[in-house]
Formats: sequence, C-alpha cells, structure tokens
Amino acid sequence: MSERYDYEREDVGIHTTPVVIEPGHTFGTVTDKISSIVLRKRTPVAWWIGLAVSFMLANMLMGTITYLVLTGIGIWGNNQPVGWAFDIINFVWWIGIGHAGTLISAILLLLRQTWRTSINRFAEAMTLFAVACAGLFPLLHTGRPWLAYWLFPYPNTMGIQPQFRSPLMWDVFAVSTYATVSALFWYTGLIPDLATLRDRARSRFGQIVYGMASLGWRGSARHWARYEVVYLLLAGISTPLVLSVHTIVSFDFAIGIIPGWHATIFPPYFVAGAIYAGFAMVLTLVIPLRKFYGLEDFITERHLRNSAKVMLATGLLVGYGYMMETWTAWYSANTYEEFMMRNRFFGPYALFYWLLILCNVLVPQIVWIRRVRHSNVMLFVVAMFVNVGMWLERFVIIPISLHRDFLPSSWGMYRPTIFDFTMFFGTIGFFFFLMFLFLRFLPVISIFEMRTMVPEAQIKEEA
Repeated sequence: MSERYDYEREDVGIHTTPVVIEPGHTFGTVTDKISSIVLRKRTPVAWWIGLAVSFMLANMLMGTITYLVLTGIGIWGNNQPVGWAFDIINFVWWIGIGHAGTLISAILLLLRQTWRTSINRFAEAMTLFAVACAGLFPLLHTGRPWLAYWLFPYPNTMGIQPQFRSPLMWDVFAVSTYATVSALFWYTGLIPDLATLRDRARSRFGQIVYGMASLGWRGSARHWARYEVVYLLLAGISTPLVLSVHTIVSFDFAIGIIPGWHATIFPPYFVAGAIYAGFAMVLTLVIPLRKFYGLEDFITERHLRNSAKVMLATGLLVGYGYMMETWTAWYSANTYEEFMMRNRFFGPYALFYWLLILCNVLVPQIVWIRRVRHSNVMLFVVAMFVNVGMWLERFVIIPISLHRDFLPSSWGMYRPTIFDFTMFFGTIGFFFFLMFLFLRFLPVISIFEMRTMVPEAQIKEEA
C-alpha cells in the first residue's frame, strides 16, 4: 500500500481499488497542506488578479440585469418566431455543467469509486455555482422577476394555482430541489473540515466563523455515526436527481410540436450531454487548479485520466444522439422533420451545426490515444472544445429549430444583441468569482477523506 499507484496499468479501466496518495504524506501533512490554502496569511497575487477580472465581469452582469429590469427583455435579441434564445440556451448549458458534481459526489460514492475523493468537493461547489447562474435566465425571461413567487403553489386569496402543465413549473420544482439537495450534500461534507479549520485558525474571527459553521463538531463516535448515515442518505437522494433534473429540462422541448424538439430520445440524450459538459468543465478547472496550488500529489494523473474516460464515454452517447436525430427525421417520413435536418445541414446556421459536430464528436476522439490522455495540456484543449460544443448544441436545438416555422411567412433570423453577450459572459464572471472565493475560504479538497488514503505503512510509522 505504501507504493505509488502503478500508472502503467491505468489503461485497463476505471479501477475500484483504493487510491494511494504520494508516499511521504501522513495525517498531519495532508491536513497541513490542504488547510494552508485557506489559512495562509498572504494570498497569492494571481488569486487577486483572477478575482478582480471575474468581479468586473460579475459587475457587467449586474449592470445588464439592472438595465433589463428597468427596460424589459426587448433589449435581448428574442423575436418572433425565435422566442427562446440566449436566455434558455444559457440556462440549459449551465444546468448541464452542474451535473458532474452530483455524479462524482453521489453516484460514484454509492458505487465505491474511491478515485472521486480528491475532486468531489470541488465538483460539488461547481454544481452549486452553475445552478446559481442557470436560475437567473428563466427568472429574467419571464419579464417580471419580482413576481417569481407566483410560480410556487402558495396559499393566496385569489385561489389561483400555478399551471402545472407548463414546463416552466416543472423547471421550478426540479431546479429548486436539485439546488437544495446539492447544497445540503455539499455542506454536510464540509462540516468535519470546517471543524479542522476552526481548530487551526489563528485569528479569533476565523475561529468564531468556522466554529459556528462546523455546528459544534467534535469528531466523537456519535458524530461520525450520524454523519455517515446523513451523508449516505443525501447521496441516495441526489442520485435520481442526476437523471431527473435534465430529463425534466428536456421535456421543455420534447412536449412541443416543433420539428427538432418533439423527440422521445431527448431525456437520455440530454442527461448524457449534461454529464459530458460537466466532466469537461471539471477538467477545464481542475487541470490549472492542481498546477497553481501544487496539488499534484492529491489530484493525481489517475483522476484526470478517469474523468477523461467518463467524458469520452458520454461523448459517444451524445454522438449517437446526433445520429439518431438524423435517422428518425428520415425514417419518420415527416416533411417538416426532414426539412429541419436539411436546414441544420445546409441552412443559414449550418456553420454552427458543423462546428458542433467538430467540437463534440470529432475532436474528443483523440482521447482514445494514450499519449493524449497522459497530456494535461491536450486534455485541457479537448475539454475547452467540448465546453464550446455543448453550448453550440443548445444553439442548434433552440434558435435553429425555431427560426423556420411551419409557414414560410413566419420565417425569421435570430441575431443576438450586445446585452445577450454581456449576460452570458457576466454569468461566467459570476461563476468564477464564486469559485475564487470558495478556493480562498473553504478547503478545495476534503481533508478527512484524503486522510483515509494515507498509506497503511505510514500510518503505523506515525503511530
């Protein structure tokens, strides 16, 4: 157990054997290294630069939202017949990014995949921040966000209940449930580590804040027993949410009669795409993170390789979905479905469709090559292609399906305005702003879980 993991055998598959971190680590060094990122006195200059850039983009988002509320959603490029555009594209894209966190934390935990340990905390935080960004778009798309409480079935004097046949209602319940359970799951896993920070904090203020957040954790046998029960229950509750949330999001389209939307393949197609996008974002963020903070001995090459394999597998499912869309459009002999696919291939937005195929289907196939899987730079590049490709997928599904209506007299082109872009890039800034704060004030890796990975020989030596 004291030997480092044999990377020459890594290509066999995703192993379920225990992960062994770098030799030389003990309980104390694991705790010191992870907690020092939070408790260090001097914050790196690069962190301040990243925080400043993301804060400026977040301010751009706030400015756009303020102008939107004062003026109306007419500042966006939405028109007739393209009533859904950047707002719903970005909503689905952000929801998909958040799926990897729940899959890594809940499903891999239940499947006893111990390689999740080093990246689960980071992925859970990514889920929460992505859902926060996603929730802005449908809320603002209603045009009257100050009346959003009408969407909830609260008792009211008018006796008017929400329309439960509306996909907007399904999204409200699905996303709010997903956000609530994900937040509870993330916070429950943080409690033992918050107690560690409480005991190691040098300032009185830090001791008070972390002490209140740790809820009186003392690490007793009773605390650990209750913790394990609650954590396992939340994992069990979170697991079906991975499948149900994006399935419900896909129903927003599948229940419509619009060609390109009315398809039974959408639920599994959307779930696979969400996990695909989520793992691509995990690789995009984890690769520079481990390098910047020197966490290569905790977030090892094996974590990156396994994440790349999951991304490749779900990417193949997404590619199969693209193929089935084309086949069913032809096999249905429906004139409108056939025209929809020809419009994607050769219409005015054909460039976006072929870029989608390039980013989501062709480029990720190089991950089959062992040298690419073992190159962090190449994995980062492939993940960036997938991030762009998954956004283009939503663009293809929404505006391209809408801009050619059943009647040629109803045809129209969609052109986003500057405010569409400031909203989108503003949410990216808001996402990274929250991520930088998380990196600075909370442990990015689960301390107590990493301590269980210390080699047995070194545990005995320490004792």
